[in-house]
Amino acid sequence: MGTRLGRDCLYVPSCRMGLYLALRHWCEPGGRILMSPVNDDVILFVVLAAGLRPVQAPLSAADGSIDVDAVPEAAWNGLSAVLTTNLYGNPDPARQLRERCDRLGIPLVEDAAHAIGSTADGKPVGSFGDAAVFSLSKHVGAKAGGFLAVADPALRAPLEQARDALLDPARLTAELTYALRPYAESAVRGLRLAPAAWWALRLLGLQEREGIRMPLRPDDLRQALGAAPSLAAFHSWVRVDMHDYRIAPGRSRLRRVRRLLDRLDERLSLHRAGTGRLLASRWAPPVTAGAPLQPLFRVPLLVADRDAAVAALARHRITVGYLYDPPLDAYAGEPFTDPSPAPAGAAWFARHALPVDPLRAGPVIGILNSSGARSAGERSGD
Repeated sequence: MGTRLGRDCLYVPSCRMGLYLALRHWCEPGGRILMSPVNDDVILFVVLAAGLRPVQAPLSAADGSIDVDAVPEAAWNGLSAVLTTNLYGNPDPARQLRERCDRLGIPLVEDAAHAIGSTADGKPVGSFGDAAVFSLSKHVGAKAGGFLAVADPALRAPLEQARDALLDPARLTAELTYALRPYAESAVRGLRLAPAAWWALRLLGLQEREGIRMPLRPDDLRQALGAAPSLAAFHSWVRVDMHDYRIAPGRSRLRRVRRLLDRLDERLSLHRAGTGRLLASRWAPPVTAGAPLQPLFRVPLLVADRDAAVAALARHRITVGYLYDPPLDAYAGEPFTDPSPAPAGAAWFARHALPVDPLRAGPVIGILNSSGARSAGERSGD
């Protein structure tokens, strides 16, 4: 990955731990960081754990990327850093954000968890920021691990020391669970009774959310904020759906990650092909003429009734994940984040986006057609 990005890269047990590591290194506690409100709630809690105040950015309703021009000048002047999202692999306007950060003298941190093969302005996502964090659980399919890429190679050694200080020691039980997880997931997802599969996943610790967002627990969160910066104080939020996010990897885990990473180009080709099929469908978001075809992790089709589309797919045993509705400012409120000055774009996108796995493009298109799903633009008043 260092060769692909032209940067030094450091392995981390999870993207969320890599992000915490980057924020603690580049941002002083008490600072304010611009981020996307359509994002995993775990990211919000990582930002809070680092002692930072999230500032929610206006988004483009077309693809959920940060709308740079809609951020008020007063908001820019009060920032300590900018965090991109590259939602589902669609790149944020990295060059514009880089130029803004350079003028302000603040770091740009790229969250590239969904964007391991995406490009912006002809460069790989992850090569614009002072730091970038990637996940090996998404395109690579390793169900573990990530890496932190840094612009300054001299920082790799101190970041490695900081990482090691945060690691929990490797545990045999964690390695056994990791080795068995693919088989357990395959078995329980093969159950024909959805409630039985859901409970089996819960018992295995693979599913902890009853809804799209985890419970905020505001009283507990206020108490945790008093201890920030502290990963331990926010552990109960940051660990959700990934209990081994800070455990040192064992040999079997690293062997599997390496084996799957060797197949990355093959996987990216499959994602790119599926993305092309989905972007040719009538539910596709607008596509900029001449833009490169990205190997999206998920393609956010825009449907009039997202919940009905999710239910139609579920009847055919296709699960839709990576939903981020409501946006983080509506979810967390002003006690824990600065709301977006223009929330309409994020709210519309979050309500209508149906994140589809490009590897399931054919079946999904067929099911949506047979169910009569309409594109979001076909429904008056939206």
